[in-house]
Amino acid sequence: MPKIKTHKATSKRFCLTGKGKIKQRQTGQDHFNARNTGNETRSKRRDNLTTETLNKTIKQLIPYN
Repeated sequence: MPKIKTHKATSKRFCLTGKGKIKQRQTGQDHFNARNTGNETRSKRRDNLTTETLNKTIKQLIPYN
């Protein structure tokens, strides 16, 4: 059976933790952040875990991570 190709855009945006959970960066960090409160700015520095429904499709797109 041939190898499955990795979807490169997905592999750059998501990463797997040691226990198999999927992390992604908080969105909206690039610009227009001057109007945000301090709490919003600090919370954007943290990574988020994805939802269970999204995990199935991501694991198919990144089969070897």
